[in-house]
Parts: sequence; structure tokens; C-alpha cells
Amino acid sequence: MALMRTIACLLAFLSLHCAAAPFTVRLGIERIVLDTPPGFADTTDLASPRLQDLAAELTSASNRILLFALTDADVRKFTSGDPIELQRYVIAVTPKGLERDRVTDAQFAALAADAQRDLGKPVQPPDLVKFLESQPIGKANLLAELRKEATAVSILQATRTPPVPGPNFWSGSKPQYLLFTTSLVYLRSRALQLMVFGLYYSPADLEWVTTATQRWVDELRRLNPR
Repeated sequence: MALMRTIACLLAFLSLHCAAAPFTVRLGIERIVLDTPPGFADTTDLASPRLQDLAAELTSASNRILLFALTDADVRKFTSGDPIELQRYVIAVTPKGLERDRVTDAQFAALAADAQRDLGKPVQPPDLVKFLESQPIGKANLLAELRKEATAVSILQATRTPPVPGPNFWSGSKPQYLLFTTSLVYLRSRALQLMVFGLYYSPADLEWVTTATQRWVDELRRLNPR
């Protein structure tokens, strides 16, 4: 058992080491260079049905999943057979109907407009937890428009998730609040959607989600110049 656990940890290390470098995916005739945010590792090579199902729950069936990344710590735990925390994770997808075709500037603008339709005006509550407690479970609330450019748009949202049961029946359930950003980015005539998720415990988590999103978008644009 100890030997198997050592091997699993070694495989996890090798997986993380390989995931640290950018990689390419083919979308039609285009090769798009992808990379995960710092501290994250793509889970594709793990070929885990459990992780594949989790990724599929985060996006529409009409999208092709290009990467689904967990924190390095969660990947190590997963490959060692330990429970993962899933406090932060990211995903990148592209519409299946457009992945082989060149997306024009006009098409991308239409996609961006559609993604932002019916979101309402951003709310900036002084107390985010108190605000989310007043909202229905599962409702996505727009907090901010992080980026609004011709080739990239990003929005920040938050929701209250179903409470997590405590470890004992007398400990009660623990409320959870989820922050997430959605970015639509125009890369080499292809439209990619990036999502960054993070549980909210303090304002530092809000800052992390916002900063990670901005840096990820900038890095992928740098890796894929027009």
C-alpha cells in the first residue's frame, strides 16, 4: 500500500510538471496555445470520468472542453486518492459549432453581446455575504464588468450554493458562496470562453478571482497574437 501511494505521488508530480508548460489544441486549421493560471494543473491527462463529469457540469453540452484545471494541491490529493477541496478551479471551452470555422469580428461581437444579455446592472453590495443570503440559492448575481473590449469581455458574478452538510449531525450545515468570472476571448479567429471559480471566505478571495481572470486573459492573448 505504501509503495502504491508513493507511485501515485510520483505520477502526480510528473503530471504537474508536464502541465506547467503551455500546450496546443487544434481548432480546425488553427492551433491555439493554452496555459493554466499559475498554481493550477490541467486534468485532461488524468482521464478521470469523475473529473470529466465535473467539468461537463460547468458548461453547456454545446461547448467543447479544452481544459479543466484544479489547483496543484487538489491534483496531488486526487492522484493520491484523498478528497479534494475544490475551492478554486478553472475551465476553458469553445463552441462546438464554431471550432472548425473562422469567427469574424462581427460574429465575435454578436457572441459577446449575447453572453452579456439580460444580466442586469452590476451590484456592489457593502456586505457580499449579507447580500447573497438575501438571494435565492443558485441565482447568478452580476457584481462587475471586468473587461469590455473588441476582442475580450469579462464579467464577475457570485452565487449562494446549497449548504454543505457538517461532519456530524449536530454540527449543522455550512453555507457556501461562490465567485466566478466568465470571459469571452477572441484568439486567432476563434472564440474561447474562460471561467474562473473560487469559494468566497473573505475580500481576498474576491481580489484573487479578479486578478487571476485578468492575468489569464492577458497571458492567453500574449501566447496567441493576432
